[in-house]
Parts: sequence; C-alpha cells; structure tokens
Amino acid sequence: MLRNREFRQFIIFFFFIATVYVFLGFRFSTAAGFLAIASSITFGTLFGLYTRARYKSIARISEQIDLLLHNADQLSINKTEEGELSILQSEISKMMLRIREQNDALKKEKENLANSLADIAHQLRTPLTSANLILSLLANNPDENQQKAFVRETEELLIRMDWLITSLLKLSRLDAGIVVFQREPININNLLKNALRPFLISMELHNIEFQIHAPKEMMIWGDLSWLSEAIQNLFKNSIESIGDNGTIEIICADTPLHAQIEIHDSGKGFNIEDLPHLFNRYYRGKNQKETGYGIGLALCKMIVSHQGGSITAKNHSNGGAVFSICFPK
Repeated sequence: MLRNREFRQFIIFFFFIATVYVFLGFRFSTAAGFLAIASSITFGTLFGLYTRARYKSIARISEQIDLLLHNADQLSINKTEEGELSILQSEISKMMLRIREQNDALKKEKENLANSLADIAHQLRTPLTSANLILSLLANNPDENQQKAFVRETEELLIRMDWLITSLLKLSRLDAGIVVFQREPININNLLKNALRPFLISMELHNIEFQIHAPKEMMIWGDLSWLSEAIQNLFKNSIESIGDNGTIEIICADTPLHAQIEIHDSGKGFNIEDLPHLFNRYYRGKNQKETGYGIGLALCKMIVSHQGGSITAKNHSNGGAVFSICFPK
C-alpha cells in the first residue's frame, strides 16, 4: 500500500488533521485531547484494515490478469458484494472471457491455416508430379505423335494448376474479408449467358445441350462477376459429371419471397454419403476423380453466402444432380 503515492499523501494529510484535532482537544481539556487521540487511532486503524482488504482483492485480480497474459487455461475471479470493486471485477471477468474466446479463435485460425497450407501443397504436388513424369517421357520418346500427346497432357495439367491456384487465391481473399461485393441489379438471363460462355466450345465438342427456362425480366441483386464465377464452377462440375452426350437444364423461379436458380444435369448424380459434405473445402467424395480438388463447390458456397444467398445440392428423381441457388427478397 505504501508504494501508492496517493495513499502516502492521504496518510500525511490524515496525520496533519489528527495532530490539529489533538492539539485543539488538549487546548479545551485533557479528556478531549485523549478522546481525539483515541478517535484518530481507531479511524486510522479501521481505514488501514479496510484499505488493506481492498488491496488484497485488487492483488488477486492482478494475479488473474497476469495468468491470463501467460495463457492460463482456467481463470476465475470470486464474486464480492455490490460496490465499485465488484463492478470492476465483473468488467474484468467479461474482458478476460472475451480475450480467452479471441485466443481460442486465433488458435483455430492458425490450425486451419496450417491445414490449408498442407492441403494446398498436396493439391499442387499431384499435377506437378504428373507434369514432371510426362516431361521425362517426352524427352525420351522419339515418336512425334506421342510427343504431341504428351504436350497436350502437360498443357491440360498446367491449365488445371492455374485454375487451382486462382481458386485458392480467391478463397484466401474471401477468408480474409477483403472482397467488397457490389450490390447491383442483375438480369438472370445475362448472368447465365455470361457464365456459360467459357464452356460453349467444350459443350459443343462433347455434344452437351443446354436449356434455359427463366422469366425474361427476372432480376436479382448482387455482384455480377462473382456470381458468374460461382455459377461457372457449378457448370464445370456438371460438364465433368456428364461426359459426352448429355444435357444441362437451368430452371429459374421468381416469387415474392425469393429468386431461385436450379441447374439440373444428366450426369451420374451424387453418392448419398457425399451430399452432406459436398460444399466442404477439399472434400473430394468417396469416388475421387483425378480432376477433382474439392475447391470449386466450396468457393461457390462462399460467394453465394457472402451475398445473402444459399446453395444446396441433391439428386434429381429422374437421375442426375441438381444445384439450387436461392436469394431471398
């Protein structure tokens, strides 16, 4: 307590006042002087004991805070009676709980980052290993036709790696919260046509037909470029599932409550056990395909959910997969 400058000043002031009252007491009578001495000693003793008890409580709070700063797992501040110190203890308890929650969140983020880096390294290692193997075969194979085939395979691997890196960068930007989504009116037909445009040649080569059923003036609010990115990933998934000679049907519904986009393909659909995990990052399903990374659908969900929408997947009763995007109004 004596280390507190204000407490030392109070002691000096108290002794000065007590001395004055004792002096004045003896001026009146000896009994008054002794009464002043007894009162000063009693008051000083009680105040010292009370202050010491408060300092002990403050010391306990300080120890708890020090434990918190050293990452203690369990912290507790005992409740006291109502008063200023009790209010202080309550506020510090709230602060400690909040800091603990933030520390737990930071630990989880570090774990997720470590897992993500490991997944990224694994995802990139597979096409890199394949590319190195193809290049070694290319160097030792004199057949010109075989060399052209190896070059095409290498180009496809590089395209897949470029898509993977681009998608991972977009996921990282969304995770970091640095993406600012535009909110503007979007015509559904224009959105679907923009999303389909990169796949038109591939669909023609694989004899895949598509049909769009959407009200001509149907509008939603969102970011055109990012929503196009999301729908393109859904089209990519459907095209890979269909293979050759299939169809993609897009059905849009505009109601007073929501706007909905359904993409139905004639592919194999999903395994029942995969449905709850389709939009989990890096999930590739029970029947993993060489071209699958578990990135595209996770990216779709993040883009749609960040703009207030929801996305689901299911198997159609007539076969194939159905992706459904819904935006409430």
